[in-house]
Amino acid sequence: MGPQLPATMRHGAAWLRRFAGTTPGLISALVIVSVLLCLLAGFTGANQLGGKVSRHEQVLEQTEPLAFAAQRLYVALSAADAAAAEAFLSGGIETPAIRARYQQALADAASALAEATAGASDARTRSIVARISAELPTFTGLVETARANNRQGFPVGSAYLREASGLMQDSLLKNAEELSTARFAAVREDQGRIAALPLTTVGLLLLVLLACGVGSVLLVRRTNRRVNPGLVIAAGATVLALIWVIAATVIAAATLDNDDSGASKEFETLAQARILAQQARTDETLQLITRGDIEAGENSYSTHIEQLREKVVGALGTGSSAETSLTQWTEGHRVQVEAYRAANFNAALAQAIGANPQSSATRFALLDKTLGEDLTETRDDLRDGVNDAGDALSWSPAVTLLLMVGAAAAIVVGLWPRLKEFL
Repeated sequence: MGPQLPATMRHGAAWLRRFAGTTPGLISALVIVSVLLCLLAGFTGANQLGGKVSRHEQVLEQTEPLAFAAQRLYVALSAADAAAAEAFLSGGIETPAIRARYQQALADAASALAEATAGASDARTRSIVARISAELPTFTGLVETARANNRQGFPVGSAYLREASGLMQDSLLKNAEELSTARFAAVREDQGRIAALPLTTVGLLLLVLLACGVGSVLLVRRTNRRVNPGLVIAAGATVLALIWVIAATVIAAATLDNDDSGASKEFETLAQARILAQQARTDETLQLITRGDIEAGENSYSTHIEQLREKVVGALGTGSSAETSLTQWTEGHRVQVEAYRAANFNAALAQAIGANPQSSATRFALLDKTLGEDLTETRDDLRDGVNDAGDALSWSPAVTLLLMVGAAAAIVVGLWPRLKEFL
């Protein structure tokens, strides 16, 4: 036989069993269970809703800025690659405008990389940023070597430039794209958590209502009193807390507009569109450096343009300024390709990197500017939505906790007179 409980403990347990079967025992148990449920629901609700408020601050201060910095990094790196190709194609000493565009792209890349590095908190992001930081100086070194050889008329310069572009396309841009994809996924995840209904809190509030209902039935049977003010007030406070929690979450979810047609999706789509535009521009300039068969480059360019048009129309609709600029650019590219296939390299070169309003370079610059403006506007809409969601949730933690503490107090105050009747 196992060890026996001390006699005092056995007597105490027996007394508790007998007391629990009495009316005062039942009322005492009702008070304890109901109050504990109220406090548990209040503190759980405050914790869950407070987490949503903190999550909204994280989106505004870290997650979204990192996503924006990631797409800026990709665009800047790709622009540097295209500008380096333009500088090489200009022959000898490039124009100040082309040189300035290349240097500005590198400065933008360094700025975006610094921002991404400062906000990197997970191992994956730090690893990607470290790889880009290590390889960017190699790219710039190869470009400068190609530039030096090109100025002296040495053919080897093109080999250095192809190696630099290969490093950019095969590693730097792939890492930047991976970073951008991961950062936008983090934005979606954070928004999803803000918009999600706090099911644990809702479940506990429903349990409180159930306890109030069961308690009322038991009191009717034991005391013949149909209404207990304390339980009624507690149930009312719980219903109010439940309505507040659900309404605040629904309003927050609506302001986030996190569906397939919302600001978040449009923001991500436009960021992808701007990246695709840079990829197509790189295809366009690299075609002329090889001075050979451009079929592979044209296929890549066409694929990127098709995807780009789909993104632009999907985000902005038909007839947008971005779509018009895209059409004008593709028309300029067609002129460039026709000149190249007619063996008029100088005309193709002028169309590709020239400064006249009809050139591919000018039209691409207009498209990139338009996409950048649309992206900034959509970003503002996204941030406004997140900020509004935070406003909708801001009072929820305190209100939920206060209501449920009030409900617990109402239960104690309402049931204490009934308990005193038997003491």
